[in-house]
Amino acid sequence: MSNTRQSARLVDLSLVDFDALATLPMEGAYRFAHAETSPRHAHPLGHLVHAASGVLSLLTDDGAWIAPSTRMAWVPAGAEHRHRAHGRTDMRIVHLNAELAARLPATPAVLVASPLAREAVLAMTSDRPRSAGALEHLRRVIVDEAITAPEQPLHLPEPHDPRLRRAARIVEDDLATPVSLGELGLRTGTPERTLSRLFPQETGMGYRQWRLQLRVHRALVLLADGTSVTETAAACGWATTSQFIQQFTPLVGMTPGRYRLSQHWA
Repeated sequence: MSNTRQSARLVDLSLVDFDALATLPMEGAYRFAHAETSPRHAHPLGHLVHAASGVLSLLTDDGAWIAPSTRMAWVPAGAEHRHRAHGRTDMRIVHLNAELAARLPATPAVLVASPLAREAVLAMTSDRPRSAGALEHLRRVIVDEAITAPEQPLHLPEPHDPRLRRAARIVEDDLATPVSLGELGLRTGTPERTLSRLFPQETGMGYRQWRLQLRVHRALVLLADGTSVTETAAACGWATTSQFIQQFTPLVGMTPGRYRLSQHWA
């Protein structure tokens, strides 16, 4: 791996030449404005993406992965993707060689950013000069930490079957109002049994689990935008704030209130 590395000062994403991403070593730190989305691109090396602040979505044809500051997104070599920021976001990128990449999933994923892994990522992407050996050691620490915890359930698969896509859009357009699978069947003209079969077939999870993933994704975005915990719970269809806290915390690694506070940075 080349020792040439991007300066770790925060770089305005609008100044980045994405046409050159396939050849340039883009390891470093970048600033996303709220709602800013990178063009579709790919890298020759697999890389980990960490939001030191803010929230990042990793978008591919197969769906969306969302990574708050307690998580890292993994993008395998050659995978075409886009990044989208929710709130002003400080994005850190760490490239991995083929040996280290082979220890991580073969497809995009969200991984735990333990305190040690987070500090290692921040150290690698800081302005402090480090030897090639020190950088390689930090890379190995990050991967060692990433594989100690299971892959995180923060992936929202994109349905491809047109019947399921219609059902998914109904839920997404009014997440505050719970809708049963039977009602979705009536509104889409698709038998409930067919939808029940299509959800696990197309997304790898049943309808209730898919809807929970969608609600958590939406909650992360709203909280990063400054929406209160109570308003977010209502907007995402939770009956009570306590139920929201109970279901959100295990998936994200912190309570909604703590997560919301962590997103405000200068």
